[in-house]
Amino acid sequence: MERPSTVPIPIIPPSGSGPKVVLIGPPGGGKTVVGRALAARLGVDFRDTDADVEALGTPITDIFRNDGEAAFRALERAAVATALTSHKGVLALGGGAVTDALTRERLHAYTATGGTIVFLDVSRDAVAERLGSGASRPLIAGGDPLDRWQNLADQRRPLYEDIANVYMDTSQHSPDVLAEIIDEEIAE
Repeated sequence: MERPSTVPIPIIPPSGSGPKVVLIGPPGGGKTVVGRALAARLGVDFRDTDADVEALGTPITDIFRNDGEAAFRALERAAVATALTSHKGVLALGGGAVTDALTRERLHAYTATGGTIVFLDVSRDAVAERLGSGASRPLIAGGDPLDRWQNLADQRRPLYEDIANVYMDTSQHSPDVLAEIIDEEIAE
């Protein structure tokens, strides 16, 4: 079986505080499905900051529609801050979490103390199959969701690359295979 391309950057052994692994990347990159598979493989809990925000009582699409993106980002910032200090398993961040400067500072501090952040990338062709109409993803809903996705992915790519210390293309492999490879990368 062919392995996806990975570009590991030397990782300092985890200090024991914060998540075992943080997953970042564009919508449709596989953060949730790969995160669940990785958590199962590692025997740890999985947490998704988008789910944390929705657990406050309002679906993300409604927050965007009723309160705007800035209100959502404030909730997301708080969810990420909490998860980075309290969660010990696999943590998936929403695709736009990296657009917040304070969140980026927290993520850099996490990697500086030995944390692992994996950028789960995906090709345009692969994401087309995953996103469908994009109706459940507020920033790509309406118009051509694939063009909107590409624009977001291109804008955020430098942020993902700056923050992550492991890169993985999820375009052609199952979540279980990707979880196995990530497990091998973080064990090294």
